Amino acid sequence: MPQIPIALGSNVGDRRGYLDAALRRLRVEPHIRVVAVSPYYDTPPVDASADSQNYLNAAALLDTDLPPQAVLRIFLEIEHQLGRRRPATARAMGLYAPRTLDLDLLCYGDQIWDSPELTLPHPRMHERSFVLKPLADIAPNIVHPVLRQTVADLLADRPADERDAVKMPSFTEDSNRHLFAGVRVLVTGSTSGIGRAMATAFAERGADVLIHGYRSHEAAATVANQLRAYGQDCRAVMADLRQPAEVDRLAKEAWDTLGDGLGVLICNAGADTLTGELAKLSFDEKLETLLAVDLKATMRLARAIGDKMKAAGRGTILTMGWDQAETGMEGDSGQLFAAVKGAVMSFTRSLALSLAPQVRVNCLAPGWIRTAWGETASAAWHDRVRRETPLGVWGLPDDLAAAAVWLASPGANFMTGQTVRINGGAVR
Repeated sequence: MPQIPIALGSNVGDRRGYLDAALRRLRVEPHIRVVAVSPYYDTPPVDASADSQNYLNAAALLDTDLPPQAVLRIFLEIEHQLGRRRPATARAMGLYAPRTLDLDLLCYGDQIWDSPELTLPHPRMHERSFVLKPLADIAPNIVHPVLRQTVADLLADRPADERDAVKMPSFTEDSNRHLFAGVRVLVTGSTSGIGRAMATAFAERGADVLIHGYRSHEAAATVANQLRAYGQDCRAVMADLRQPAEVDRLAKEAWDTLGDGLGVLICNAGADTLTGELAKLSFDEKLETLLAVDLKATMRLARAIGDKMKAAGRGTILTMGWDQAETGMEGDSGQLFAAVKGAVMSFTRSLALSLAPQVRVNCLAPGWIRTAWGETASAAWHDRVRRETPLGVWGLPDDLAAAAVWLASPGANFMTGQTVRINGGAVR
C-alpha cells in the first residue's frame, strides 16, 4: 500500500483552525491513517483573486486502502463541511478564490489519472514551492510518477525567491504561541502516539521539551529534531522504565539537562499489551509489565520530580489513568487496566495532597483513543466505539494533548488532585 501525499491550505479566517479541523476529520475516517504531518507554512497566494490573503499550507502522508476516487469524495465532503465555496466568477477568470480549506490529492503511488473529476499526479504540484517545501519535510524521497524526480529534487529546481517566500508563520493569529515560553517539559513515552502529540503541543506553544524513548534513540532524536522547527530546545533522553535505577537516572537527567529544572512532567509512558510482542504474554506477565511501567515508574518518577518541584516552589505533574478504571470493562484487558490505571488515579490524588500548594497534580483518563491499537481494530470495535461514545467518533491523541496543555496552563491554576476524563461523553 503506497503512502499517499496530500496538500492542505487555508487563507480565510482561522487558517490554523481549519487545517487542524481537516486533519482531525481525516484521522477519524475508518479507512484512513494519517502517518505524518508537516509544519505549517505561511505562503503568498499564487494566481489568486485580488482579495486573497496569505495561505497557511501543510502536507500530510496518508495510508489507505480506499481507491483515489473515494479519497477525493472524502476530501470534498470535508471541504464542504468546513465552509469551502467555489465562486463561479473567480473560476471564469482562471483565478483561485479565497477558501477556508483546500485539500489536494497529490499522487497515488504510480497511478496516472486524467478525468474531469480527478487528475493524478496533481498537474501543478511540481510547480509549487508551497506544496513541495512542506512535503519535503516529511517525504523528500517520494518520486513524481511522470517526471521521475523526487520531491527534494523538484523543490531544488524551483527559483530561490519562490522557495524563500514559503516561511514558518509568525503565529500572530495564535495568542498561545508563547504560553509555555521558558517552561521545560518532560513527556515520557513521547516517540509516538499520545506522548508525541503532547510533546508537539507544548513545543508549538513555546516550551522546551524532552522526548523520552525506550527502544530507539533514533526515533526519539527524530521527534526532537522535528520539534526544533518551532524554535525550541528539544532533546532526546532514553530510559527503560521497567528498571528503578533507570527511572532514577531519568529523573536526574531530565531535571539537569535543560537547566533550571522542569516546569511540567507528563507521565504518559505505558506498556502496550494490546499490540506487538507484549500482546503474546500471559495474563500474569502482562500484569507485571503494566505494574512496572504504568504504575511503579509513574510513582517513582513523579515522586522524585515532584519533590524537586516542591522545593523550587512551582510545577505541574500529569499522570495517565483510564476512563473505565472505576466502572469496569469485561475481559482480561479490562481487569488489567482497571487495576493498574485505577491505582495511578488514586496515587495522583494522594500526590496532589502531598505536593500542594506549590505543585499541581492531575490525571488524564482517556476513553477510546485512536492509537496504534485503534488503527488496526476490527469493524466490530469501530462499531462499539461509536455506540459507546456519545460524540460518535474515536478520540485522537491531539484531544489528550489539548487537555494536557490546558491542565498545565495558568487557566487551570485551581485544579489539582482531579481525574479528567477525555472520552467523548461516555459515562458508563
